[in-house]
Amino acid sequence: MGERLVWDWQRVLDGTYEVYAGTGLDVRTVVAGLGREVLDGFRLDEVLWERFQFGTEEPIGPYLARACSTEPETAGRALRDLGARILEQSAVLAPAPLCVPFLLRLGADPAAPVRVSALWLASGVSRAQHWGWGTREEFLRTAPVGAAWACDGYATHWAYEAARRAVAADADLLLGLLDDPDPELRVLACNVLATALGDTGAIAAALRARLADEPVPGVRASLVLAAAELARSHPDPHTTAAWCDALWSDPARPADVRVPAAMARLCLDDRPVPDDLRAVLDALVDDDLARVLDGLPWFGHVNDEHGLAETLRQLLGGTAPAAFLEPPF
Repeated sequence: MGERLVWDWQRVLDGTYEVYAGTGLDVRTVVAGLGREVLDGFRLDEVLWERFQFGTEEPIGPYLARACSTEPETAGRALRDLGARILEQSAVLAPAPLCVPFLLRLGADPAAPVRVSALWLASGVSRAQHWGWGTREEFLRTAPVGAAWACDGYATHWAYEAARRAVAADADLLLGLLDDPDPELRVLACNVLATALGDTGAIAAALRARLADEPVPGVRASLVLAAAELARSHPDPHTTAAWCDALWSDPARPADVRVPAAMARLCLDDRPVPDDLRAVLDALVDDDLARVLDGLPWFGHVNDEHGLAETLRQLLGGTAPAAFLEPPF
């Protein structure tokens, strides 16, 4: 296997850590180099876990191996333990991106008993935690801006980038889940796809196209939010903004499409809130809609009990919670 990760903190302090870019200590390079035969065959012993392991803890590979169990309790416990090893207070640690391609394959495997949990964890590794922020600047922002460092001393912005590029590389697996009979899997497929980094035009087009055939309100809302989040990370002001405008202003559309589209539109530029958009929100947001949208991960990241109400409050000009003095990104 590979050498232990040796991260020179002095290079962090003096700003020369980029010397590691493109080397064997750059997790972006290592993840991109994982071959299909390794990923599709779950050849976990061929992954350089030790190179990115912090301290002397048990290697990551065995957790993923146990997550492949057909026994739900064993597989579920393995994923919970894995999450504790690769996320520290929601910060992505160095080995986390190496797990993403395997988590996506678990999520796409109809025989796996932990499909939902695998996609939740893949999403957690691929996006930064909002920590209660739902402002127009932060709500659909996927990853940190600038350099950031996790408790293991690694460049966590590199880890996020590696994870997001891994999502893009396996987008076909996730796009296939948009037809899965389980609505929760469809929601999570949208949530993970929204983090993809790279050439995402085909992903955005597939999300928009799927909306016409999706019968479940929560999944419809997820398709809208995912497409807008991709546009937020890959500026696409004309196509996605115009699409959102057409959705929220169309009285023939259901509230679970119009409200997310209106909220997403606010995140795509900094114009004052249009009166007609505010009127749509005032008319359509009610307890029934909150029961649908509060359960979606985008809103749960802002507030795990009243996500829609808190996000709307911030989007429409309210401040973030007083407990948070600085934005998370």
